[in-house]
Amino acid sequence: MPKLNDQTLEHVAQRFKVLGEPMRLRLLACLQKGEYCVQDLVELTGAGQANVSKHLSLLISHGILGRRKEGLHVYYFIADESVYNLCDLVCESIANKAEGVQRLFSDARA
Repeated sequence: MPKLNDQTLEHVAQRFKVLGEPMRLRLLACLQKGEYCVQDLVELTGAGQANVSKHLSLLISHGILGRRKEGLHVYYFIADESVYNLCDLVCESIANKAEGVQRLFSDARA
């Protein structure tokens, strides 16, 4: 990481904090498939409408999501695709760690 000033570190920490909630990650996973309105996301996640709306609002305020209005519906979409790169890196790291632990147990049994 390059040398970051305190203000930049605060922004980075906020981004991780926003992504540190499982429901928000679930919403991002749904929206990776395309645009959805709140009601669609409620059905896909099984969460309540107020809960989904609260998380969508936070993701929009941090520039991760965007929204567009069409008739009576508001559709949400990914505004910052780089969020998936970060998620892929974390998932890969977790998978590698799990493989290492699994090898340790396999070696111990042999």
